[in-house]
Formats: sequence, structure tokens, C-alpha cells
Amino acid sequence: MIALVLLSLPLWGDDATAKWRRYFAPQRLDALAERFGEAGRTRAQSLEAFLEAQLDEALTTEQKLERVNDYFNGYDFIDDQTHWGQADYWATPLEFVASGGGDCEDFTIAKYFALRVLGVPAAEMRLMYAKSVTLNQAHMVLIFLERPGAMPRVLDNLDGTIKLGSERPDLVPVYSFNGEGLWRARAFDSGVRLKSGESGVDLWQDLVSRMTIEAE
Repeated sequence: MIALVLLSLPLWGDDATAKWRRYFAPQRLDALAERFGEAGRTRAQSLEAFLEAQLDEALTTEQKLERVNDYFNGYDFIDDQTHWGQADYWATPLEFVASGGGDCEDFTIAKYFALRVLGVPAAEMRLMYAKSVTLNQAHMVLIFLERPGAMPRVLDNLDGTIKLGSERPDLVPVYSFNGEGLWRARAFDSGVRLKSGESGVDLWQDLVSRMTIEAE
């Protein structure tokens, strides 16, 4: 559902790389251990180590995309009803890794924010809702646009190989969004902008609120 509401996530602006470490503060890890057990703490620490390792290298954007895509695709797919006891829940990246997995939205969200930490601009990425022809159901992927109007590359948990949108006939785009706007899409192109400013996806607002609390 699309709700035209303004929202913000100041912790993940242009200084995302400098601020992400607060998510792994000792008290935050303790809270994760209480909720998901010591295995949850370990998985969160592994994510921290992974991000630190990538920041220590002079990676190309292509390398960042591939490493982040591969890292999160190593987690298990678990549907929301089974995992969270509700029909639709967008997990924060920490909830996703600490709990050991999630559904397509959770994979996509985790990849988006990890790439923000690694310095990929929000303007070059969108979370895209599409119809999976293979599954005959709604699906979410992360798309990367190297430049305006370029054919995007698709980061997906169903197909682990990053491909151009033109190479994914199994996906029918519906709309996409990020922190800067909301677009309607009927193909893998720039789409029709529906809203400027902060994105207006209802569940994104709830995600933003929980991520802000995680960093306190």
C-alpha cells in the first residue's frame, strides 16, 4: 500500500558511513542477544566485521554490489507469517541478520542500507516492487542505476547473479522508491515519478522509526 506521508532517516544521510557503528554498541548487541539469543549477537557481530572489512578496502562500486549481494543471500528465506507471526513485516537489517533470515523485503532492505554504509549514494539505488512471474506473486528487489536513464542492475535473493533488468524477464516492475522519492514503473527504466522528497511507502515509515530507536 502506498501512503503519501513524509518520513526521514537522518542517521542514513550522506554521513551513513560515519554513523552506522552505533548500531553495534554493546547495549545494542545485548538487546539483540536477549531477543534472538547468543546466536543473534554473533550474527550481528559478523555483519559488523563484514562491513568493516569492506570499508578497509578500496572497492569499486561493482565489487560493493557483488559482495553485499552475496553476503546477505547467504541468509535463509523465511516468510513473515512464520518468522514474525504477521502477514507483512519489514525487518531492520539487524533484525534480519540476528534472527537468521527473512523474506524478500528484508533481503532488499539489508542490502540497501549496507551499500549506503559503503558509500553508494541513495540516488543510485531503489527498492523495487515487482511481480515474480515464476512465483506468481509480489516480490521485492534492489536495483542499482549507474546513471539516470540507465538500465538498472538487479540484486535479488531469488537469483544470486546480478543481472541487468533487461535480463530478468521473470520480473515485471510495479513501482520503486528510496529516501528521495517514489516512482511508478512498467518496465526496467526510470519510471514515472509519483512523489518528490522522502519516499511514501507506509511500511518504510515504521522501519525508519525502529532503526532510529536501534541507534539510540
